Formats: sequence, structure tokens, C-alpha cells
Amino acid sequence: MTKLIIQIPCLNEAKDLPKTIDALPRTIPGIDLIEILIVDDGSVDSTAQIARASGVHHIVRHRTNRGLAAAFRSGIDAALRAGADIIVNTDADGQYVGQDIVKIITPILAGEADIVVGDRGVASNVHFGFVKRRLQQLGSGIVQRLSNTQINDAVSGFRAISREAAMQINITTEFSYTTDMLIQAGRKRLAIRSIPVGTNATTRPSRLFKSIPRFILNTGITMARAYTTYNPLRAFVGTGGIIILVGMMPILRFLFFYLSGDGGGHVQSLVLGGALLILGALIAVMGILADLIAANRKLIEANLVHLRLIEDRLDLIQRTRLAEEQVNLIERRIA
Repeated sequence: MTKLIIQIPCLNEAKDLPKTIDALPRTIPGIDLIEILIVDDGSVDSTAQIARASGVHHIVRHRTNRGLAAAFRSGIDAALRAGADIIVNTDADGQYVGQDIVKIITPILAGEADIVVGDRGVASNVHFGFVKRRLQQLGSGIVQRLSNTQINDAVSGFRAISREAAMQINITTEFSYTTDMLIQAGRKRLAIRSIPVGTNATTRPSRLFKSIPRFILNTGITMARAYTTYNPLRAFVGTGGIIILVGMMPILRFLFFYLSGDGGGHVQSLVLGGALLILGALIAVMGILADLIAANRKLIEANLVHLRLIEDRLDLIQRTRLAEEQVNLIERRIA
């Protein structure tokens, strides 16, 4: 039996949530069971009550607002514990067309992808302003380079994830999971596809960020952090090498004047160049140490996947035992 869980991170979404839930598909070819999971990220309105009244199957609540990345993490963990074979993440504001869930899970059902990202067609989307379109195109281009993937809408929150991929993704950022997840998935060689999807006009501004400059800053920090986490040797040794090359310039300048008989007045170049060489060498050594730590992290992540598989087996055994006990109880009652 194939089980799909649609997770929706929420923050004060009592107004828009019923419409979003109503738009979700209830039957999909190839899917035997569809359930809805709400992550209430510290809402102060009646989001949880509205979700319950709308027939949501699972509700995860944060006592305080912990941010979108934490809400996504909590949703993934809860969906895995609930036995999801495929997890779809969508927004509570109804930006994404609910019926397009069929589109983004099809490659996973066919065994062609581990992760599918809904492409909103940012370059020509009439619901986005000119500045937003250009910034998202630029950001997606950078993420493509960092993650070695071909995803045109890197910050799209409308995505489907197979159970196996969800077990391997460990979101560490505190801002947004979108770019962090893609860089991780790309570096772990997971199969990622992009599928065009429709969008609806949103009735309110984003709650993820208060201004475009702040969004750019936080996204940039997230991308840099994720890239250095999975490519520390290239990031640190490359930076150290550039600093060493820059440090060689004032040293060569000093040597030129020294060989010309005028080295006495250019000792500053020698001091500056020497300091840059030492700094570059230290950063390169940091890169080697970071690469060793990254190798250890890979082992920890592999153990985490095995631990989740063991939990799955134990849960299956427990459910089997409960089913057997119920059958035995019914048989005794009949006898």
C-alpha cells in the first residue's frame, strides 16, 4: 500500500487554511492512502482548531514560532513516523494549485526521481513582480551551480520527496529549507526533477521575511553555509589559495625592488605579503580539517539512515503483533 502525506507548515493561517485543504486531491492513481499533516508553528489564532475541523489527520504543534525550516523538519519527521511513502510539502496560503500534486508525485511513483520541485515559471509568472522574478532567477542560477542540479525554481516550497530521500535529508538551517535541501540532495547524488506547476495569486505578503534585502542576506548565508558544509575542501582551500596568490604580489614587488638595489624602502610589501601567505596557509589547513569533519558527518548521517530503517522495522513488528493480538482476541470471543 502506497501512502502519501501532504504536509502544510502554518503560522496564523486560520483564514486561508480551509480553502487550501479543500483544494487538495483526495484520490490519486497509484496512491492507496492520502493523509494531511499540519505543522502549527506557534500560531496565536485558531489554526489548529480549523485544521481539526477540516478533517486533517495529523497535527504537529510548536509552542512558539521556530521558523519555516524547523516546521519543515518537524513535518518530515512526523510524516516518516506516520509511515509516509511519499511526502508533499505545500504552502498554507494557497499559492500552489492543489491538483498539481498529481504532477509532482508522478516521477516518484514511476521510480524516476527522489525529489521533485514544482517550477512556478518564475521568469514569466504574472503573480510575481519584476524585482522578485529577477532575484529568484539569479538565486536559482547560483543554487544550480552550488548543488550541481538543473532546478529553475530553487526556492519553490512545492515539492515531493520519496521516503528514502526524506531519510537522507537533514535540514540544518534556521531560515528556510529550500536551498539547503537542494544543495544537500545534489551533493548526495539524489535524482531531482523539476515539473512546471500552476500558481494562484496570494492575498498577503510572505511571513518568511520582512524585506527583500533581509531575504537576500539570509538566503545567501544559507547557501554559503550549506555549500561549505558539503564542500569544505574546495571552499577553504580555494579561498586560502586565492589569498596566497594575492600575498605573492607584494612579495614579488619587494623582490623586484630589492634586486634593483632599492629594497630598503619596500619592507612593508614583504611584511604584508608574508602575513597574507600565513593567513592563506592557515585557511587551507582549516579546509583539510573541515574535510575530515565532513567525512565523519557522512558516517553519522549514514548511521542515522540505518537507525530510521531499524525504527521502521520495529514499528512494523509492533503493528503486526497488535494485529495478531486483535485476531486472537476475536477468535477467543467467537469460541
